[in-house]
Amino acid sequence: MTTICFPRKRDFLLLGILFFSASFLAAQSRPGPSAPAVTPAAQAADAVSVQPDLPYAVQGGEELLLDVYLPPEPGSRPRPAIVLIHGGGWTSFDKGTMQRMASFLARSGFVAVAVNYRLLQGSENRWPAQLDDVQRAVRWVRANASKYNIDASHIGAFGHSAGAQLASLLGMEETRDNSDVVLAGYSSRVQAVVDVSGPTDFLVPHDADGDAALANLFGGGRDKFPAVWRDASPVFHVEKSNAPFLIVHGTGDSQVPIAQAQELNDKLRQAGVSVSFVKLDDGHTFNTAEARRQLALETLTFFNRSLVVNP
Repeated sequence: MTTICFPRKRDFLLLGILFFSASFLAAQSRPGPSAPAVTPAAQAADAVSVQPDLPYAVQGGEELLLDVYLPPEPGSRPRPAIVLIHGGGWTSFDKGTMQRMASFLARSGFVAVAVNYRLLQGSENRWPAQLDDVQRAVRWVRANASKYNIDASHIGAFGHSAGAQLASLLGMEETRDNSDVVLAGYSSRVQAVVDVSGPTDFLVPHDADGDAALANLFGGGRDKFPAVWRDASPVFHVEKSNAPFLIVHGTGDSQVPIAQAQELNDKLRQAGVSVSFVKLDDGHTFNTAEARRQLALETLTFFNRSLVVNP
């Protein structure tokens, strides 16, 4: 039996610092076998334009914000966009933890959009508030595609940990709450998903702390609300129409065991969905520079293959 051990809230700060620390991609300006030194002139030419704290919705009295990272060169054609979703056990962190990856993707030619979503606070903002919010964010990107020179038909999602669970569902499900009349005409479905260290099946056994945390998120225990726990699990939404997936997981992940990634990979393959599964010799947050570098390279290669339309 696979056991998911969700980190306690006091552990999340350390996890976030380790995952997208200041060293992430600091040694490279562009991906490659080795990164050359970056001169000040090259840095200026490679500068990413960031539009921070743009409101995309108001839910429960909370203004939801996102950051748009634009490539150094505007380009003559609309560009694919990537929505980046932070982790933190659905209770902590914000879009700032996606800064390094968002900047990297923007330098590589994508419009990167790092988003906040409502966090579980006591009994407030229970599931599926988080899914509703990231679906709104995708629809906001489509509604504003012309403003940011985005190809609205080629949008991807990148998520880590809890954010990976949300990103996965974006590639599987259409809009759950379509009550926003301004965004009602826009799809929330993405065309490619990168799932990094994500939980995929909430019906497997957890440790006591993990069960309690999930019971609070879902409004009750697995026995009381099995349909809710199942519906939040990406493995139960697998079908042939799902977006292509890149799954990246650490073989030493003690927070979300790699068996979760393996289960999703196997079910996607069985359904005929395009999926790549990369196993890295590291933990939940990829502490080593080599693992972080490989994650960046795999992510860029996947999005280039899945989203970029050649002239």
